Amino acid sequence: MTDPASLDAVQLSLGPVFQSVLPVSLAVIMFAVALTLRVEDFLALARRPAQFAGAALTQILLLPLATLGLVMVLQPQPSIALGMIVVACCPGGNVSNFFTHLGRGDTALSVSLTATSSLLAALATPVSILFWSGLYGPTRELVDALDVDALPFVMQTMVILAVPLVLGMALAARAPGFARRLRPVTSMLAMAILVLIILGSLAGNADLLLMGAVAILPTVILHNAMALLLGYATGWALRFDARGRRAMTIEIGIQNSGLGLVILLGALGGLGGAAAVIAVWGIWHLLSGLGLAYAFRLTDHLRQHKLAGGRP
Repeated sequence: MTDPASLDAVQLSLGPVFQSVLPVSLAVIMFAVALTLRVEDFLALARRPAQFAGAALTQILLLPLATLGLVMVLQPQPSIALGMIVVACCPGGNVSNFFTHLGRGDTALSVSLTATSSLLAALATPVSILFWSGLYGPTRELVDALDVDALPFVMQTMVILAVPLVLGMALAARAPGFARRLRPVTSMLAMAILVLIILGSLAGNADLLLMGAVAILPTVILHNAMALLLGYATGWALRFDARGRRAMTIEIGIQNSGLGLVILLGALGGLGGAAAVIAVWGIWHLLSGLGLAYAFRLTDHLRQHKLAGGRP
């Protein structure tokens, strides 16, 4: 099995064609997300502003902070630590809404949190990546070695994310029927571009990265478990009801890792360890989210069975 340390020496290099497609893929991903956003998605903010603000801050600030703490405890290879930080700085993934609904959680809260983090991602994600990676020596040195110029990185990423976000939301508001028909097309296009980029970046390093991914799987599982527990704990501290706590748990544990991977490949050198972490997270969080949703359903079934006096 490949030592995770060997992944630090791997940089996923993209050809000029793939490299030119990266900004387009970022824009398509955010445009597809924006088409799903509606004014009604932010109603939870108006109904319970204090609770909602606490929930949003958990995703935007506490998850990267907790990730930094976990990195300092585990002290993984620098590129792996960077991958963990990038994942934590990404907005919530839309699939969290489905898992919350499946797990009988507060779907409206989940949708509102995903919408808010996606809306803020244009500025929050690049700034957060630089800020949190700069607080840990090895990742700070790694980013410095990549010669990432902070202001151009933030401005370029913000423009690429913000413009399609605004255009998508405007289209969804003015022509909801057309946006609804366009949504599956843009989602499939974003996925297709992402898959092509991944396949192109894996060329020549696939075996090493796959073996390394297996080696770092325990780290990804621990990181994701910490995120899920953070969501539940803050949901409890903010006095959400059971459905709200379920939404918080799933929302904090499901991140838009596809966005993180494209940012990594486009602006952060395509480091092998970081790419492996983000890719493994992208698979694992689907499994953990689905499993947790069904665990919530099983809990409801057992509780109803107990209230019914054990009758089948």
